[in-house]
Amino acid sequence: MIRPEARVFLWRWREVAVGVAVSALGLYWAMTTFGFLLYVSFALILGGLAIIVIGIRRARFPARGGGAGLVEVDERQITYFGPTGGAAISIDALVRVEVETTGQNGAGADLWWVFYGNGTAPLRVPGNAEGVASLFDALAALPGVNYQAATAAATAAGPNVFAIWSKERRRLH
Repeated sequence: MIRPEARVFLWRWREVAVGVAVSALGLYWAMTTFGFLLYVSFALILGGLAIIVIGIRRARFPARGGGAGLVEVDERQITYFGPTGGAAISIDALVRVEVETTGQNGAGADLWWVFYGNGTAPLRVPGNAEGVASLFDALAALPGVNYQAATAAATAAGPNVFAIWSKERRRLH
């Protein structure tokens, strides 16, 4: 029997554990084999390290779920199905991504993802919507995403707006 709190903790950090196991296997093979398996071991070590980095990013940002609505990321499009409607925005049309905190701490959705697109109304997604963890996969397609700002937003005590990503504007010379 595992306590419910321990189970939640282990589930949240599962990707990091998988990355450590993959890297450990690669390290073991690197020290004990030669030839083709030696090259495979280096690939395993690098792959495991990449899984660890991604896992830490996801684990540090809470994705509680159980809130209003459902988020889906499919074919480079973020779709939010809310209780009173829904909206979608293409990842390619994004110009800015923010995380907004309300400071309510536990009183409903105290964190909102806000996606701004070219010529469209902002898409607001509550941070406790089902499937909100898939937004990290969507953000991976954007160059220069500030994951530290997303983590800071998750732990913010008061109302604030955190810029996660902004499209680089080209300047004319």
